[in-house]
Amino acid sequence: MKYRVIGKDLKVSAVGLGCMGMSHAYGTPPDRGELLELFAQAVDQGYTFFDTAELYGSETDPHDNEKLVGEALEPYRDKVVIATKFGIRFDTTTGETNMPVIPDSRPQTIRGAVEGSLKRLRTDHIDLYYQHRQDPKVPVESVAETMAELIKEGKILHWGLSEVEEDVIRRAHAVCPITAIQNRYSLMARWYEDLFPVLEELGIGYVAFSPLANGFLSGQYKKGTKFEEKLDYRSVMPQFRDESYDINRKLLELLEGLAKEKNASMAQISLAWMLNKKPYIVPIPGTRKASRMQENADAAEVVLTEEEVRSIDDALDRMELSGVYGGAPIESAEEKKV
Repeated sequence: MKYRVIGKDLKVSAVGLGCMGMSHAYGTPPDRGELLELFAQAVDQGYTFFDTAELYGSETDPHDNEKLVGEALEPYRDKVVIATKFGIRFDTTTGETNMPVIPDSRPQTIRGAVEGSLKRLRTDHIDLYYQHRQDPKVPVESVAETMAELIKEGKILHWGLSEVEEDVIRRAHAVCPITAIQNRYSLMARWYEDLFPVLEELGIGYVAFSPLANGFLSGQYKKGTKFEEKLDYRSVMPQFRDESYDINRKLLELLEGLAKEKNASMAQISLAWMLNKKPYIVPIPGTRKASRMQENADAAEVVLTEEEVRSIDDALDRMELSGVYGGAPIESAEEKKV
């Protein structure tokens, strides 16, 4: 595994492990013992960067993922970087597969959230703490002030923002320096590339979630693939509709050709594209399989030249692509009691 530094001094594995899918949104979770063994294998493979959030869980245990991460990584705590998030909760009353979220980043809510996460993660500090989504009722400057207090108290070491644009980044960073943003990014979701100049100016890392477009870019799924209803968000994601495979045919063919040329997999090419684009980008693909985890880690060894990366970008600019999942809808807290 190769390693990178994001922000001023946070060293992480070049590919991190997104842990959400082990507990939430990707169907019925596997046996817990299997998942604990998967984390041990991840550490053996060189992973040092693990990502979770306080709301990744199930109806029976809404905080299951943090508990899993805490139990699994407790023996390796001094060797790993744990990132988690605060600031939203699910509206479970809608009955929808893709449940809406309700923001709440009031200082008192953050205080309660950090204590809960510390307990579940079995640690005395959180390495990287993200605001999961912006709260329209709480200025980001207020959130940054709370983060500065938590850093001073030693409860968190670094902080960041998720799914944000330049204005919010600048306002927050001016109050308490940000280490990383965590935004959606993949060959099918390039919406935030205009942030690269500001990230470079301020010295902020880019942690890319859903870097394989929820697995679509791995090439492992075909037209007609069925996903578990209600428990698997892929069952309602636009890129997995039957017609989307036809729309995205040229993209899949591009990846397949590059994979053969580089003696790599389609997933590795998808990750290598962003790894070779900027030294401060760290993708965090998720998986429940040790073989996929190793495959993703090895993407850091795949070399694409600047010209090859630019050629891929040019092809994407000219290519018709289907819609791609853009995240849970956000509800107003005024509509739901907080």
